[in-house]
Amino acid sequence: MGKAIVNMWNLIMDHNVNPLKNIQDLQTRHLFMQLLAWMWCVIFASSLGSFLAFGVSAILHSLLIAAVAITVATFEMAKKQPQYFGGLGRSANGEHE
Repeated sequence: MGKAIVNMWNLIMDHNVNPLKNIQDLQTRHLFMQLLAWMWCVIFASSLGSFLAFGVSAILHSLLIAAVAITVATFEMAKKQPQYFGGLGRSANGEHE
Protein backbone atom coordinates (compact mmCIF):
# COMPACT_ATOMS: atom_id res chain seq x y z
CA MET A 1 0.00 0.00 0.00
CA GLY A 2 2.78 2.44 0.91
CA LYS A 3 4.58 1.78 -2.38
CA ALA A 4 1.38 2.51 -4.31
CA ILE A 5 1.05 5.86 -2.54
CA VAL A 6 4.67 6.74 -3.32
CA ASN A 7 4.20 5.75 -6.97
CA MET A 8 1.07 7.92 -7.26
CA TRP A 9 2.89 10.85 -5.60
CA ASN A 10 5.81 10.50 -8.04
CA LEU A 11 3.47 10.23 -11.02
CA ILE A 12 2.08 13.66 -10.18
CA MET A 13 4.80 15.54 -8.28
CA ASP A 14 8.13 14.20 -9.61
CA HIS A 15 9.11 16.17 -12.70
CA ASN A 16 11.35 13.29 -13.79
CA VAL A 17 8.38 10.89 -13.85
CA ASN A 18 5.34 12.94 -14.89
CA PRO A 19 4.80 14.08 -18.51
CA LEU A 20 6.58 17.38 -17.78
CA LYS A 21 9.82 15.39 -17.99
CA ASN A 22 9.65 16.02 -21.75
CA ILE A 23 10.27 19.75 -21.16
CA GLN A 24 14.05 20.13 -21.22
CA ASP A 25 14.36 23.43 -19.34
CA LEU A 26 14.15 22.98 -15.55
CA GLN A 27 12.85 26.52 -14.97
CA THR A 28 10.03 25.97 -17.47
CA ARG A 29 9.08 22.73 -15.72
CA HIS A 30 9.07 24.59 -12.40
CA LEU A 31 6.86 27.31 -13.88
CA PHE A 32 4.30 24.79 -15.07
CA MET A 33 4.32 22.99 -11.72
CA GLN A 34 3.64 26.38 -10.06
CA LEU A 35 0.80 27.12 -12.50
CA LEU A 36 -0.78 23.74 -11.82
CA ALA A 37 -0.45 24.28 -8.08
CA TRP A 38 -2.13 27.68 -8.34
CA MET A 39 -4.93 26.14 -10.41
CA TRP A 40 -5.56 23.55 -7.69
CA CYS A 41 -5.45 26.28 -5.03
CA VAL A 42 -8.18 28.16 -6.88
CA ILE A 43 -10.28 25.01 -7.28
CA PHE A 44 -9.87 24.10 -3.61
CA ALA A 45 -10.72 27.61 -2.41
CA SER A 46 -13.72 27.81 -4.75
CA SER A 47 -15.03 24.51 -3.47
CA LEU A 48 -14.82 25.85 0.09
CA GLY A 49 -16.16 29.24 -0.95
CA SER A 50 -13.33 31.03 0.83
CA PHE A 51 -10.72 33.44 -0.48
CA LEU A 52 -8.87 33.02 2.82
CA ALA A 53 -8.47 29.34 1.98
CA PHE A 54 -7.11 30.35 -1.42
CA GLY A 55 -4.50 32.64 0.08
CA VAL A 56 -3.28 30.10 2.60
CA SER A 57 -3.33 27.28 0.06
CA ALA A 58 -1.55 29.34 -2.61
CA ILE A 59 1.21 30.40 -0.24
CA LEU A 60 1.75 26.90 1.09
CA HIS A 61 1.76 25.37 -2.40
CA SER A 62 4.26 27.99 -3.60
CA LEU A 63 6.54 27.34 -0.65
CA LEU A 64 6.35 23.56 -1.08
CA ILE A 65 7.06 23.61 -4.79
CA ALA A 66 9.83 26.21 -4.42
CA ALA A 67 11.48 24.09 -1.73
CA VAL A 68 11.32 21.01 -3.96
CA ALA A 69 12.72 22.97 -6.92
CA ILE A 70 15.59 24.42 -4.85
CA THR A 71 16.41 20.96 -3.50
CA VAL A 72 16.40 19.41 -6.98
CA ALA A 73 18.53 22.25 -8.37
CA THR A 74 21.03 21.86 -5.51
CA PHE A 75 21.24 18.09 -6.02
CA GLU A 76 21.70 18.54 -9.78
CA MET A 77 24.44 21.12 -9.24
CA ALA A 78 26.19 18.82 -6.74
CA LYS A 79 26.00 15.97 -9.24
CA LYS A 80 27.12 17.91 -12.32
CA GLN A 81 29.43 20.58 -10.83
CA PRO A 82 30.58 19.56 -7.35
CA GLN A 83 33.49 22.01 -7.56
CA TYR A 84 30.92 24.85 -7.40
CA PHE A 85 30.52 24.21 -3.68
CA GLY A 86 34.30 24.40 -3.22
CA GLY A 87 35.67 24.77 0.26
CA LEU A 88 32.99 27.22 1.37
CA GLY A 89 35.35 30.18 1.78
CA ARG A 90 38.56 28.36 2.65
CA SER A 91 41.73 28.48 0.63
CA ALA A 92 43.61 25.39 -0.57
CA ASN A 93 45.51 25.05 2.74
CA GLY A 94 42.35 25.22 4.82
CA GLU A 95 42.69 28.79 6.12
CA HIS A 96 40.44 31.75 5.45
CA GLU A 97 41.73 34.27 2.94
